[in-house]
Amino acid sequence: MKRQTLAQLAVCSWSGWPETPQVLLERLHGIGLSRVQLALDPLLDKPEWAQTLPLLRAEEITVVSGMFGTAEENYATPATIRETGGLAPEIAYRAILERVPRYVALLDELGLDKVSFHAGFIPHDPADPRRGELLARLGTVADAFAAKEKQLLLETGQETAATLVALLRELDRPNLRVNFDPGNMLLYSMGEPLEALQMLLPWVAQVHIKDAIASGDPEVWGTEMPAGEGQVNWPRFFALLAEAGYAGNLVIERECGSDPVGEIRRAVNFLSTVLG
Repeated sequence: MKRQTLAQLAVCSWSGWPETPQVLLERLHGIGLSRVQLALDPLLDKPEWAQTLPLLRAEEITVVSGMFGTAEENYATPATIRETGGLAPEIAYRAILERVPRYVALLDELGLDKVSFHAGFIPHDPADPRRGELLARLGTVADAFAAKEKQLLLETGQETAATLVALLRELDRPNLRVNFDPGNMLLYSMGEPLEALQMLLPWVAQVHIKDAIASGDPEVWGTEMPAGEGQVNWPRFFALLAEAGYAGNLVIERECGSDPVGEIRRAVNFLSTVLG
């Protein structure tokens, strides 16, 4: 059994959506963490983020993994992200394939082999004609990263754990793994997080620490909460990870709220009581 520890904690760089890398550094110092999962797209698209890597190195910030988004994402409602998220739009799929070499170059510069993203809503019905197309696209993207010896981690939440397990078995790509987010399971009303974790444990390569209260309706967003203030049973969650021998990153994510630094610090304080 591998007990989880505070040394595994990191924070998502996009928590609170900092406008510049300088603001990101200020927040990391305010939170008291020096490990971060880094959103890669700002480094490629925004001039103000061009000096991110030298700034992080100068402040001795460790980047634990990368993340990228897709071009057409619209999170206004579950219905809009179902249509626009991940690899569903052709333009988003083509854009990712074009950007893979640039993502890989950043990962290589950082000495990383893991990057996560939302693949989009995978239809639950095996007979749904969209399913085959989405799986084919995901297989192509996974292979592009595999060719450069990179793991592609799928964010959980936009489908049930059973649907994701079926996808992983069908595609059978060794580099296709899971970034497990218990909060997302609740936000999307896609199942009880602990049951989902037990099903997906063989593929889990990274964990997001996010909490939420489910709406109970897949067409209505749940409510994101700081860790320890939602419906996730964290002591049991970490016990399941320990039983599985998990020793990877525990990355705090906070995508809303008026005080991201304060709310993440509350989460860290809570986790210190759970993890010891």
